[in-house]
Amino acid sequence: MASVHESLYFNPMMTNGVVHANVFGIKDCVTPYKMALLVLLSELGRAGAQLSLLERRRLNRLLLPLLQGPDMMLSRLHKAIEESCPNLANSVQIRIKLMAEGELKDMEQFFDDLSDSFTGTEPEVHKTSVVGLFLRHMILAYNKLSFSQVYKLYTALQQYYQNDEKKNGIDETDMELTNTEELEGKMEKEELDVPLREEVSCSGPLSQKQAEYFLSQQASLLKNDETKALTPAFLQKELNNLLKFNPDFAEAHYLSYLNSLRVQDVFSSTHSLLHYFDRLILTGAESKSNGDEGYGRSLRYAALNLAALHCRFGHYQQAELALQEAIRIAQESNDHVCLQHCLSWLYILEQKRSDSCVLLEHSVKKAVHFGLPYLASLGIQSLVQQRAFAGKTANKLMDALKDSDLLHWKHSLSELIDISIAQKTAIWRLYGRSTMALQQAQMLLSMNSLEAVNVGVQQNNTESFAVVLCHLAELHAEQGCFAAASEILKHLKERFPPSSQHAQLWMLFDQKIQFDRAMNDGKYHVADSFVAGITALNSIEGVYRKAIVLKAQNQMSEAHKLLQKLLIHCQNIKNTEMVISVLLSIAELYWRSSCHTIALPVLLQALALSREYRLQYLASETVLNLAFSQLILGIPEQALNILHTAIEPILAHGAVLDKGCAMFLVAKCQVASAASYSQPKKAEALESAILNLNEAKTYFAKVDCKEQLRDVLYFQARLFHTLGKIQERNKCAMLFRQVHQELPAHGVPLINAFK
Repeated sequence: MASVHESLYFNPMMTNGVVHANVFGIKDCVTPYKMALLVLLSELGRAGAQLSLLERRRLNRLLLPLLQGPDMMLSRLHKAIEESCPNLANSVQIRIKLMAEGELKDMEQFFDDLSDSFTGTEPEVHKTSVVGLFLRHMILAYNKLSFSQVYKLYTALQQYYQNDEKKNGIDETDMELTNTEELEGKMEKEELDVPLREEVSCSGPLSQKQAEYFLSQQASLLKNDETKALTPAFLQKELNNLLKFNPDFAEAHYLSYLNSLRVQDVFSSTHSLLHYFDRLILTGAESKSNGDEGYGRSLRYAALNLAALHCRFGHYQQAELALQEAIRIAQESNDHVCLQHCLSWLYILEQKRSDSCVLLEHSVKKAVHFGLPYLASLGIQSLVQQRAFAGKTANKLMDALKDSDLLHWKHSLSELIDISIAQKTAIWRLYGRSTMALQQAQMLLSMNSLEAVNVGVQQNNTESFAVVLCHLAELHAEQGCFAAASEILKHLKERFPPSSQHAQLWMLFDQKIQFDRAMNDGKYHVADSFVAGITALNSIEGVYRKAIVLKAQNQMSEAHKLLQKLLIHCQNIKNTEMVISVLLSIAELYWRSSCHTIALPVLLQALALSREYRLQYLASETVLNLAFSQLILGIPEQALNILHTAIEPILAHGAVLDKGCAMFLVAKCQVASAASYSQPKKAEALESAILNLNEAKTYFAKVDCKEQLRDVLYFQARLFHTLGKIQERNKCAMLFRQVHQELPAHGVPLINAFK
């Protein structure tokens, strides 16, 4: 079932995942790289009409990341300009060379000529444009420099150019001894193909705009596409360099907090979060924008964020204490918005209690009243999730999600649209409607995000996409399309690397699919090796799988003890879906132990639960088990009657293995019922059973379930022998022998094994 992840709740310190930085004390300064940009702008103005429309468009798109981004090497800058306009790149290179190899007065003359761009009736650059503001900042910063600072800037420009020349000189020397193609490949690999956003260097103090651009870009990538952000270690290194020049840079501490959350570092994330709010208060940023209320606002949101942090790491007692502190301060300040955020987190901490539903309904009403659509929508979706587990009908849940979708489209909350579709996928899966779940999953994957993200990143690496892709992989595996499931999991591994925060989702599904394949193939020792991995990711699922392996290995008493403990635990935490699965496994243990009558009350309990909670697929599976019990107890006619009510949902929405088991059971019931028929009618019933066995054999072969396939072949051979079809009997007997040699029998009579 998809979850409304705690981290998706609106954080008042972020807007759409972007940290709005305000760098205190860092002013614009002239650097050799910025002088190269000034040369580019100057040459762009000189070129004028000589540039084609396409070249001008490319250069205009390139200018903004160049102006906002950090300093880069001259060769990298030249390569970026050359991709847009080769002629202009050569002009810029020549101009920088003349200035670097000339005298100091050449640089002074260059800055004097820059002001000419603003003169005339139709100036080349408008004073209030992005380029105009950059030029004015650079001219002003240069005019404020002392003579010694001007000389240092000139020597820095010479060094900047000479470093590039030295590197090119080394390359030219190496070309005499090295293959040209190898050298070019090495250059491209090391620097020329590096995207602009990844070329980050905080070796010196960044300007205000550069720091803002760096922080907002990385925060946006962490939210929308973590794989394209800097690696946790490298990003932390750059943030440490940034904080070295300005320790009171509050927003850098917040990005450090987000980065630490990626690697589940509780100590560093807590440290960075506390430093963020400390710096926010020390710099007076909050008080400047909120008057006397700023100090208290920082304190209550600090406590709220600390509660969210502890909740994420499972420290629920500490989270509750921090949340109580945030509520107390917010009540003193009469901050209704903060109180609503606190109420949302209070529901997360108390959702296991019986009154949490009332708490959530109150939260949704208040969020709508105070105009907080984000919180209202998340509340509705949490309410839908809770009521789905409580057994409400699907039409009521979908109506509630429809109301939530209206809020999303009205306020362009594209992230919540994705979550809503993922919720619908999970709800249909919970109710056993795989076709509807597949439709919703495909809808989300084919939908383009409404939210524009920096540097061309689409919002498609969120938890919602991970949940939907995992469901899609499992749906394909259930239908025997293991190659397609492997491709989806491979894509998940590329999109969500093991170090990312949503990687545990696909890891669990991957282990479960491999476990099921090993069980189908009769390799129980291989399946047992996957139990440890499943348990590490989901303890309940791991214990259940361990019991299945023990049952398959005929260790009945150990499996029964494990299932009884798991049943009590799942009943306590109200995990109804797992309770029903455990009851079905316990009933199978009773069959194999020849306690057929004891299995009936267990199955009736499972059927009552599945119908009460609207779990249609589990209800159909339970009815199949009841039919099998009736077959064992000698009333196959009654078993056939109830099979007709359960087999349709299995064939429409079930896994291939369940379809095969259902058809195999139908054939068994037909053969058992035919014992009292007349000879012509009996032969007709046996022919019908053989057709059903052929269909079951096709299903079992699709998922490579050799154990069930062997049983079907044995049963077919017996039926062909009864009908006197010697050739068909011998063929089935030969196939049975081949499978039996690969997979020895476990010694349990055929009639006592349903699955």
